[in-house]
Amino acid sequence: MAMNVQPVAALSDEVNELRLRTAQVINDDVLPLEPTLWNSEDEAAKAAAKEARLDIQSKVKKLGLWAPHLPEEFGGMGLSFMQHAYMNEVLSYSPGAAALFGVVAPNSGNQKILVKYGTPEQHEQWLKPLTEGSMQSGFSMTEPMNPGSDPRALTTRAVLDGDEWVINGHKWFTSNGFGADFFIVMCRTADPDDPAGGGKMTQIIVPTDTPGVNIVRGVPVWGKRSNHCEIVYDNVRVPKENQLGRTGTGHQAAQDRLGAGRVYHCMNSVGAMWRAFDLMVERLMTREVHGGEKLEDKQFMQGFVAESYIDIQSARLMTINCAEKMETGGDPRTDISAIKIAVPAAYHRVVDRAIQVWGAAGVSGDLPLAGMYQGARTLRLADGPDEVHKILISKLVLRRYHSGESWDFGN
Repeated sequence: MAMNVQPVAALSDEVNELRLRTAQVINDDVLPLEPTLWNSEDEAAKAAAKEARLDIQSKVKKLGLWAPHLPEEFGGMGLSFMQHAYMNEVLSYSPGAAALFGVVAPNSGNQKILVKYGTPEQHEQWLKPLTEGSMQSGFSMTEPMNPGSDPRALTTRAVLDGDEWVINGHKWFTSNGFGADFFIVMCRTADPDDPAGGGKMTQIIVPTDTPGVNIVRGVPVWGKRSNHCEIVYDNVRVPKENQLGRTGTGHQAAQDRLGAGRVYHCMNSVGAMWRAFDLMVERLMTREVHGGEKLEDKQFMQGFVAESYIDIQSARLMTINCAEKMETGGDPRTDISAIKIAVPAAYHRVVDRAIQVWGAAGVSGDLPLAGMYQGARTLRLADGPDEVHKILISKLVLRRYHSGESWDFGN
């Protein structure tokens, strides 16, 4: 089933044209090859899949749709936040398609950090090849013995020794651990004026072939070996100039990355929900049961359609409202946490209904639903667990009431 994208009167001609061009590539080039684009069963299939991906990427670049998250001067499209959000919704209709447009985690997040905090020399050495695709990167923040919901609890340390940072620590779930040429590592760095203190966070570029970078394993995720790696940093030495931004700005850099990323994840979820919805409705309209009656005639199934439609539209409007605040300079913190909780939960429900309608096929590898289901559940942990975001929402709302403002529903 092809994705049906129509111009929306409330959107600008530029955004509508962007959505339509993106949808055309998805429909014409991605969906027909979807079963084989990521094939890794044997070497011949891998080679054919890689060639197909490169062909699509080449077309994407010719159409000017490459790297929507980056400014034009760094090889991207230079889209606004809202334009990128709307494009993400279309891209995520097919799992993995964003990578064919140059948007793939953790590279995309690392690119954004390098753009904002990197020096011209770092742009040339790391950002340029990362954008061109000749390099891969990883993001190394989470630690096995410390809560990922609190970056201030991280204990990996970097100590300045002359012109080098010396890094020691234990990380896991470092994204793209096996494929990366370099990691951006979140480290605690001592304050020169308070060497005995805990130290603030700093992000440091660490080439993966540096002595002392010990990749222990790929952490199994959902029962399968993954590319999210456990890593021990043992007296790893890198030049001082590999530091990103000023010493102590690592926490803010992480928040810059995660805030926008949460909105993009939610728009990705909305696009995936539309795909699950289309698959569910297609099945309802074609599956015959009980002597020729269609599933769509069953009231339980009609309830599925109504509930999923409500979930998708509610999630979409919440996310767009949050994205608009971010683009116009408002305070989006309450809304970021709200969508971070609500959208993955809605995504989970929509996919769950689609699986139920498809029965055994729904949990098979013949459809993308099983992967979506796992992705939706994972999002309730990624970028902060639901419970932490609920606490933040409560604090922000109560703070306004205590200040006598109550809640401004126009904000």
